[in-house]
Amino acid sequence: MRAFQSAHRSVIAETIAIGSELLVGGRSDSNSLFITEVLGRLGIEVRFKSIVGDDEADMVQVLKTAVSRAGIVIMTGGLGPTVDDCTREAVAKATGRRLARRKAALDGMTARLAQWGRQPNKGQLRQATIPAGATVVANPVGSAPGFLLEWRGATIVSLPGVPREMEAMMTESVIPLLADQLARSKQAPPQPIIRQTFHTWGLPEAEVDAKLLGLMPKGAPVDLGLLASPMGVLVSLTTKSGGLRPVSEDQLSSLAQEVRTRLKDCLFAEGRETMEEVVGRSLLEQRRTVALAESCTGGLIGHRLTQVPGSSAYVDRGVICYSNQSKIDMLGVPADLIAKHGAVSQEVAAAMAKGIRERAGVSVGLSVTGIAGPGGATATKPVGLVYVGLNGGTGSAITREFRFHGDRSVIKQRSSQAALNLLRLWLIDRGRT
Repeated sequence: MRAFQSAHRSVIAETIAIGSELLVGGRSDSNSLFITEVLGRLGIEVRFKSIVGDDEADMVQVLKTAVSRAGIVIMTGGLGPTVDDCTREAVAKATGRRLARRKAALDGMTARLAQWGRQPNKGQLRQATIPAGATVVANPVGSAPGFLLEWRGATIVSLPGVPREMEAMMTESVIPLLADQLARSKQAPPQPIIRQTFHTWGLPEAEVDAKLLGLMPKGAPVDLGLLASPMGVLVSLTTKSGGLRPVSEDQLSSLAQEVRTRLKDCLFAEGRETMEEVVGRSLLEQRRTVALAESCTGGLIGHRLTQVPGSSAYVDRGVICYSNQSKIDMLGVPADLIAKHGAVSQEVAAAMAKGIRERAGVSVGLSVTGIAGPGGATATKPVGLVYVGLNGGTGSAITREFRFHGDRSVIKQRSSQAALNLLRLWLIDRGRT
């Protein structure tokens, strides 16, 4: 393969996600996130992302546009055996190359199918047709081979859309090829793109932004990003590609520390760590156990905690006490308390936390009750009203009121995050005593 012809264009990439299901809500594109991360380690910046349906003419146009502005184009999807899988044809048409069955592609696909006790059918044989002059990219996980070719000074890579297949092919084949290509280039090697992330909870995006106002010096080779979700606001520091003004480790470290200082009250994790992992680690370190009483979250808190390996050391049990009667029977919440204050109240949340802690004999009981909607609201108790309770066995229970917005799923996610965050803060306080 030829060395990159343009230093600037060579470190710009575009991803093209192929599939009509990506346009109509049947499936989301997660592949571009992985591709962005692994290319960043080489100093290659994904600047553009396109999604196109299963239409050959549209795919040709999108590919031509991508090649005009990016030195690396990575396409995912459309390499299957069905009639709507036309990525091979689109690339061949765009580049003016013929399709031919390649022995390397056929052998790899046949061997994989044989492992599964199958032989290739007519449709699957199409998967072995590759544009002339392209390098076959082996698929170590699935049956569909990929390919890589040079056209108009750009490197075009076509991979399956199945995430685990795409990831394996990127890691084992594509990244080493691109790294070698960069190493052989006469241009100065690009600086790796470094991204640091910080996870916050409890403040809306606008308030997080206000806390970070003036953080980034004008013209700094670092991008500050904010992304709001039901799980909080993600803050990112990402170095810019190109190597024009490389960022020193000290500079990046200083910026990261300033982010921590400004967001200390709402910052709960960095990198890939989740709220449930943070809480689990604290419970383990303090040798404490927890039991859960969930109403509106329907077991979501328990699910999140038990997704963490080793959680059996600190998660004792959880109950879904959805009805009023279940709160009375399973947790000992007084019927007159529910009658007086309603099931969605701080009083009932406190009683639920106390009840589950006492029955389980654990260090701390955590409860949640609320109105996830769309029904069940009243004039005084709207959709999104949620109470979280925590009982640690000493003193009175801790309760917090929240008023969340969003649909039913979002309110449940935010409620679970709020409950886990209350437990996190309680554990921090206990760790100081």
